[in-house]
Amino acid sequence: MSDIIKNIDTEAFIQNGYVRIDHAFSETVAGAARDILWNDIPFDRADPESWTEPVIRLGMYTEQPFIDAVNSPALYRVFDRLVGEGKWMPCRSMGTFPVRFPSNKAPDDTGKHVDASFPGKDPSNFPEWRINVRSRGRGLLMLLLFSDVTGADAPTLLWKGSHLDVARLLDKEGEEGLSFMELAGKLDTLPEREKALATGRAGTIYLCHPFLVHAAQAHRGTTPRFLAQPPLLLRDALTISGPDAGYSPVEAAIRQALAGER
Repeated sequence: MSDIIKNIDTEAFIQNGYVRIDHAFSETVAGAARDILWNDIPFDRADPESWTEPVIRLGMYTEQPFIDAVNSPALYRVFDRLVGEGKWMPCRSMGTFPVRFPSNKAPDDTGKHVDASFPGKDPSNFPEWRINVRSRGRGLLMLLLFSDVTGADAPTLLWKGSHLDVARLLDKEGEEGLSFMELAGKLDTLPEREKALATGRAGTIYLCHPFLVHAAQAHRGTTPRFLAQPPLLLRDALTISGPDAGYSPVEAAIRQALAGER
């Protein structure tokens, strides 16, 4: 993994909005996590006929396999490189956890969206959580593959470069930004972007800019898809204005987007 870290293309992250890290954690860790999740799934693991819903949403997980998957020294160095040394907090829980199954039913959560990062007036109303141009509270969106994911296994759709369009949109909304639902309602007005699929072997991690537009898909494969999507939370606020040097790639992408608009 250390060689992969050396080869992380920060310019590609700025332009595309994500980087992929293969073998970020082991299949042993992924398998242990799947075993824990199956204990909470109301289906028979050995009987596909019992998999009657397209998605099961599970709660927060703090058991060791989940913590190990995203808390290695090597990943910490990547977080420092992308977000900024000392600006992020280690991820100590993994949730919520959507597990996707092959099903004749269409899932009801496949719309384009950007994950929100701070609460609105009612913290318990998650569709009203908000996101602003400084990405208050969130440094990265992380997609952790706990099972092998092919193009048939409901891979997350990523719109390459869409984080730049979202930054320009949010710049008009001030410190309060937009709610999750308000922003989702505006995403179809943004320029068309090339799509990518978050595929890979178990142990792969996609580290995404917090503004990257993404969406779930229906599962057309044969085995359940296990993927976590936790945030990398910020310890310090992002800096997007001031001198022209010293910005992390997450910050530089926002600055580039806003400079292009102005």
